[in-house]
Amino acid sequence: MADTAVRLADPAVEARLARLDEVLAGLESAPGPAMEAVRLLTEVYGEALARVLDHAAQPLREILADDELLGHLLVLHDIHPEPPERRAERAVQKLRPAVRERGGDLVWAGVEGQVARVRLDSGGGCGSGCGGGSAGVIDAVRAAVLAVAPELESVEALTEERRAAPAFVPLSTIRRRALPEEAR
Repeated sequence: MADTAVRLADPAVEARLARLDEVLAGLESAPGPAMEAVRLLTEVYGEALARVLDHAAQPLREILADDELLGHLLVLHDIHPEPPERRAERAVQKLRPAVRERGGDLVWAGVEGQVARVRLDSGGGCGSGCGGGSAGVIDAVRAAVLAVAPELESVEALTEERRAAPAFVPLSTIRRRALPEEAR
């Protein structure tokens, strides 16, 4: 039995995926059977991956789906065991601690139609110190959600309606009316 093959580190995988995007973009404009070969190869590999999932017990299916690269492949082949809503919610939950560190909060609000919804509260402490403020956070959420759930069309930020704080009324200004002598 052969030793386990050397695995690629995540940055090496990302570099190869970027290069693959470039090569595929070039193939799309080229005449001939190259794109058909890529399409057929992708379909066959997708079927093989689906068969692996068919034979995997639930805990292994979850482990495979949680792996970033495998999760993307499962989405690509439309065989991810989790619905897009759940994948999107998990992506938001992963970003939440970073938003909280900057004084804000990010809350998953669900999916309506094909639109993911999140509530973003900048908490007042997320001005220029948040790396772009609310717009930067929403851009990061949008990228993260659509990467794991491309079936969704967009991500919408819901804003909390801010209620005016009640005016402070000092107790010393509140005076009880003196009751007439007969009412006492």
